[in-house]
Amino acid sequence: MSINWSINNISIKGFKSLKEINRFELGNLNIIIGANGSGKSNFIQIFHMLSAIAQKGFSKFILERGGADNFLFNGPKVTSELEMEINFQTDAIGIHSYRAVCSPTADERFLLSESVKHGQSGWTSCGAVSEESRISEIRDEDCIYDLISNIVVYHFHDTSANAPMRRSEIAEDNKRLRGNASNIAPFLLGLRENNQKEYEEIRNAVRLVMPFFDDFILDVVKMGEAEKVRLSWKQKGADFPMQPYHFSDGSIRFICLATALLQPVLPSIIVIDEPELGLHPAAVSILAELIQAASHKVQVIIATQSPMLIDHFSINDIIVMGRENGASAMKRLDPDDFSLWLEDYSVGELWAKNVIEGGPVNE
Repeated sequence: MSINWSINNISIKGFKSLKEINRFELGNLNIIIGANGSGKSNFIQIFHMLSAIAQKGFSKFILERGGADNFLFNGPKVTSELEMEINFQTDAIGIHSYRAVCSPTADERFLLSESVKHGQSGWTSCGAVSEESRISEIRDEDCIYDLISNIVVYHFHDTSANAPMRRSEIAEDNKRLRGNASNIAPFLLGLRENNQKEYEEIRNAVRLVMPFFDDFILDVVKMGEAEKVRLSWKQKGADFPMQPYHFSDGSIRFICLATALLQPVLPSIIVIDEPELGLHPAAVSILAELIQAASHKVQVIIATQSPMLIDHFSINDIIVMGRENGASAMKRLDPDDFSLWLEDYSVGELWAKNVIEGGPVNE
């Protein structure tokens, strides 16, 4: 797309712990903090669901996560349907909106009713109620489907021995980095061949975190009818090729994060849940720089539990997720409320001291 997009505000009703969030505004950089169980992951899952909607995998997404009843705030006896409305901002044209109403069925699926709106015009239905999205059928001049398709949730938590990122993938799968980095090897190979500048930036970022790392080895190997690539590497001063299992969990996770944030064509909206997991403090600092840089180009939404990570951001960027009356509540911090504190303490320290709310709360 030639137009730059971002989410201006979002409304959610009846989704898990998010009983009702009304027109919550998002900026270019959004760092979400909060205690365990506050609802951060539920908010991130909204974007997972949007991706599933765009890819016509909505029904599968719902069923794999326990069925429709599991998504409704306090269950179907309390919440009859799930609603969300997202207002997108474009550079030149203004606000465009997407609304979805999800109504549960007896077999714990959802029927999806969708509509779109451009500017001050009224809502236009995307078609008949269906188990899968029909937003792709609304191919108008400022297609909202294109934006929803360009929201990517990166989730690099699975770094086990059999994790997709540690295994081979077909060489042709190099056009777009997948959310779980299952195609990290062919994607890096594609960058090395066609986007040398960005490839070197990724390699240099990895060297800052892993001083012994020299370069990736991205050899194409014939496996039956397929040509596949695996993420091997070499260390400085040694000829022996290192294998994916030689990467620590934190190391391979950082490689995926650096690739996602430094790739030449960024998604319109990047969403990452707890990117700091397993990272050394020095790596967290470099990660924060990469997040900041990406947020100058596209919209970035991060959920974190790390005071060390939020130390690198302005208090303007912080959103606190808490709980009120049994439901999740979101609040963006006002810098004026913390001006005196910030003369002596960092943002992370204020959170650790619970000056910035976001710790466990007894309801």
